[in-house]
Amino acid sequence: METLVLSAILVLTVALTALLSVSVVAEEGEKVLTLDHSNFSEVVAKNDFIVVEFYAPWCGHCKAFSPEYEKAALLLSSHDPPIVLAKVDANEEANLGLATEFEIQIFPTIKIVRKGGKNIQEYKGPREADGIVGYLKKQAGPSSSEIKSKEDAGGLIDEKNIFIAGVFPKFAGEEFENFTALAEKLRSDYDFGHTLDAKLLPRGESVQRPTLRLLKPFDGLLVDFQDFQVDAMEKFIEEASIPIVTIFDDNPINHPYVNKFFENPNAKAMLFVNFSKELDSFQSTYKDIAKQSKETGISFLLGDLEASERAFEFFGLKEDQVPLLVIQKPDGEKYLKANIEPAQIAPWLKDYLNGQVKPFIKSEPIPEVNDEPVKVVVTDSLQDVVFNSGKNVLLEFYLPWCGHCKELAQILDEVAVSFANDSDIMIAKLDATANDIPSGTFEVHGYPTMYFRSANGDVKQYEGKQTKEDIIDFIQKNRDKSAQADSAEPESAKSETEYSNSAKDEL
Repeated sequence: METLVLSAILVLTVALTALLSVSVVAEEGEKVLTLDHSNFSEVVAKNDFIVVEFYAPWCGHCKAFSPEYEKAALLLSSHDPPIVLAKVDANEEANLGLATEFEIQIFPTIKIVRKGGKNIQEYKGPREADGIVGYLKKQAGPSSSEIKSKEDAGGLIDEKNIFIAGVFPKFAGEEFENFTALAEKLRSDYDFGHTLDAKLLPRGESVQRPTLRLLKPFDGLLVDFQDFQVDAMEKFIEEASIPIVTIFDDNPINHPYVNKFFENPNAKAMLFVNFSKELDSFQSTYKDIAKQSKETGISFLLGDLEASERAFEFFGLKEDQVPLLVIQKPDGEKYLKANIEPAQIAPWLKDYLNGQVKPFIKSEPIPEVNDEPVKVVVTDSLQDVVFNSGKNVLLEFYLPWCGHCKELAQILDEVAVSFANDSDIMIAKLDATANDIPSGTFEVHGYPTMYFRSANGDVKQYEGKQTKEDIIDFIQKNRDKSAQADSAEPESAKSETEYSNSAKDEL
C-alpha cells in the first residue's frame, strides 16, 4: 500500500530583494522557487520557515500536484510574512545528495524546514491549493494557540479531527514547558491549544491539576492524561489517536487514521468486506474482538472492498477471497483467512496467536520461459535461482512504475549481455509489487535496490553508481574467484583490469 500514502509539499515566495540576494530565479509567473544542490543551503539558511517539495519529472503524482502547489504559492506570497514554497528535482543526479540527506524514497515528498534547517518535519496536509494554504498558515504560526474563550475553542477545534489541549493553572513551569516542546515536535500531525480553564473546551469535566486532554471523533470522544514527560505524552497520543477499529473507505475523513494505522509498529489485522452488503454483519463483532485484544500488540482495520484495490494489489489478494482477514506482522510476514464468517474471526485469531496458522507468501507464478538476458525471479523460485544455483547472482528488486527502475533496466540488460558467455554470472530481477521479499537476507527500503550473492554464499548490497561499467567492476571484484577459475574462458573471465578497460571502451 503506498501506505501507502504519498507525501506532499512546500511554501512560497520570497520578496524580490531576497530572491536577488541568493541568486534564485523563478520563471515568469511562477511563485514556487526552484532549488538545487548549488543554492539549497543558502536559501534555507535565510528562511525561518520554508516548504520544499522533492519531485521527479516523470512522476504522475508530482505532475498532478504541481498546479495546486503553484496556486498555493501564489496565495501564500501575500501572507505576512510571505510563506516560501520551493521544489527540488530529486531525480537529477547532481541533487541526489540532497535526496539522500532528506531520506527521499517516494515522490512527491514534502518537507517543512524551520530555523534555517535546524528543524525538519514531514508535510502531512492536504494536496489541493486551499487546503495547502490553510495547513501551512497554521504551521507557520505558534505550535499551540491560547484558548481564552469558547469562541476561541470553536475556531480552533474541528470536531471531525483530533485536537490536543493542555489545561494549566498558569502558563509556566515544567509541565507547560514540556507541553510546548511536544506541540512543536508534533505540530505537523496534530492541532494544539492551551487554556487556563477546561470549561472552555467543548467536552470533558473541569480538572484541578495540569492535564493533557485529547479530543477525538471516535471511541469515547476524549481521554485525559497527566504525565507530562514528553516521551510519555507522545506515546499516549500515538496510542489514543488510533481508533479501536480504523475504517478504510473512500471517506477522506478516515484517511489520516488509515495513515497512522499503517505507520504504527504493531502487527496489523485487516478485515476486508463489501460495505454495501456485509458491513452490519461484521462491524460490531469485529470491534468487540479488537477491544478484547488490546494486550496482543495487534491493531485492527476494517476495509471496504471498493476502496481496497491498491491494498489487494500490494498484498497479492483476490476479490473472490472476500470477506477476507489478513494479519501482517512487523517483519512483513502475512497470514490470511479467506471467505471468513463473523463467528470464525475470534477462533482464527486465537489460532494465529498460538502459532497454529501458516504464513501466506505472495509470489508470481514461476515463468515457463525465462530466456531474456536479465532473468525473472519470483518468490517461489528465489531459493533455487539465487541461493541454490551455484552462480554469482546480481538481483534487482524493482517496482514496474518506478522511473529510476526503468532507467536501470536498460543498463542491467547491457550488463547481462556482457556476461552472456559466462555461465557463472546471472543478472536477475524481482518485481517487489508482486512478490514478497524474504526478511533477514535482503533489507529493501527503496527502489531500485540491488544485492549480489556470490557463488560461495556472500551477500552484499550494491551501493555504487548505476552505470554499466561500475556494476561490471563490482561483480568482478565480488564474484566467487574459485568458480571463476573453474569456468571456461568467456569474455567476462578476463582479468579485472582487462575487463574494466574493455568495458570502458564499450561505453
